[in-house]
Amino acid sequence: MAAGRQGRPPVRVSGRRARSARSPREGGTAAGALRNPARHLWCNVAPDPLEHCLPDPLFIRGARWAAPVLLLAGLCACSLTPPPAQVATAVPARWHLDDATPPSPAAPGQPAAAPVASLHDAWQQLNDPVLLQLIAQALAVSPDVASARTRVSEARAGLIAAGAARLPTLDGQLSATRSNAGTTTAQGGTVPATVLQAGLQSQWEIDLFGGRGAAHEAASRRAEAALAQQAAAHVALAAEVANAYFNERACSQQWDVARADAESRAHSAQLTALSAQAGFTAPADAALARAAAADAAARTRDTQTQCAVARKALVALTASDEAALAQQLQDVRLREAWPVMAAVPSVPAPLLLQRPDVFAAEQAVAAASADVGEAQAQRYPRLTLTGSIGRMQTRALGVHASADTWSLGPLALSVPLFDGGVRRANVATSQARYDEAVVGLRATVRDAVREVEVALTQLAASQARKTQLQTAVADYQRYLRATQARHDNGLASQFELEDARRTWLAARLSLVGVQRDEALAWVSLYRALGGGWQRDGQALADAASATPASPASPTTASP
Repeated sequence: MAAGRQGRPPVRVSGRRARSARSPREGGTAAGALRNPARHLWCNVAPDPLEHCLPDPLFIRGARWAAPVLLLAGLCACSLTPPPAQVATAVPARWHLDDATPPSPAAPGQPAAAPVASLHDAWQQLNDPVLLQLIAQALAVSPDVASARTRVSEARAGLIAAGAARLPTLDGQLSATRSNAGTTTAQGGTVPATVLQAGLQSQWEIDLFGGRGAAHEAASRRAEAALAQQAAAHVALAAEVANAYFNERACSQQWDVARADAESRAHSAQLTALSAQAGFTAPADAALARAAAADAAARTRDTQTQCAVARKALVALTASDEAALAQQLQDVRLREAWPVMAAVPSVPAPLLLQRPDVFAAEQAVAAASADVGEAQAQRYPRLTLTGSIGRMQTRALGVHASADTWSLGPLALSVPLFDGGVRRANVATSQARYDEAVVGLRATVRDAVREVEVALTQLAASQARKTQLQTAVADYQRYLRATQARHDNGLASQFELEDARRTWLAARLSLVGVQRDEALAWVSLYRALGGGWQRDGQALADAASATPASPASPTTASP
């Protein structure tokens, strides 16, 4: 056996490279050992395993990279499936209104006709500059609009932060150290040395499973939702100001009518009292006339109080001086005619999707879906790459020594093994929030349908009542004029004249009330349809300063 070993070719061993001189056919490589079981057994008992069992260097290098490559391939093969970012919502094909005959639906694929061309122009269609001025003042001082504006700024900052998290970080470092450690003289002593260092360090987390991208998507959706909510705040404030304005305007006209009615009843009470004193009228009739006059005076006082409350509501909304506001409203009182509500032929049902609150709810669903994807990505490994460059200078005994340094790596792979179920719970939490957002979206759409149908119903009813009351007021006015003519000719008593006057005033009072109801229903429809906001990002009113608009009020609706 010894002689056999002496006759073998020598084996070269140099550093990490060692290889037998035997040919592959004789089993000198790892592949040959695997193909030759007898040789594999001999490796375990051979007196010189270096010669017979050392694997080929190519195999060593291949095996060195095989595990990481296979691991990364397996990781990349994993797929994350967050819930859908878009959820189907039920939009009615047509409105369900009583006594309404909708026109033919729009052709498929045709864009829904917007109720107005411009938010600002829509309010101008009312030809009421006082209302425009009040809305502008309210937008400038509203805390709700200011809060919505700050939420937009917050959402935009979050979007910037989420986008920056996808990029590498770069930090600068400066340091100066002076010590006597490690600096020894020839005599064995130590001298102080100064070490100056400057460098840049960078770190980048490679987004293997889209967690960073999902976080950025969620932030983007929330920023869009914040913009839509700001538009919704504008629409809501404009509607609130318009409601208060129309209430005050109607109240002022009703107060004028109530005062005229009270004066008429007071005059009738005086005449009845004189007649009773003369014995022509029973005392009970005089008491009834006095009671009617007192009741009319009480109603006048109550109407005056309601007008003051409506005016103070406008003061609170616009932060105006009450005296100056009263002067503005006094100018409006001189105009009895109400603004003409411009009509549109139809209100397409898909116009519901133009509401900013519906759009914000949709973005909330998409953001929640992205949150689920981000939470799922946290359960998978994370790959981080670091690098740095720098320069170091040492000063000791008057000698300066400098050195440049750089490093790339490590390429670190962090694999979550055990966290007590925290990551799984985070995924479940995100999924629950997604389900909540879906429920909220569907509830918002249902509320939108209800608000539109209620507004359309109220608008149609008020318009029908207004037509009837206008006819009644005109006829009662003709009857009053005829009675006045008969009274002037001595053919009608003062009692008959005052009774005709009160009948006409009562009809006028009802007409003012229905005109107010029509205006409030018009404002409700404006708000229910989103105030002309558009979901393409080009809102009809600028998010910072424009005045919201109002849509016209149709009497019928179509899909």
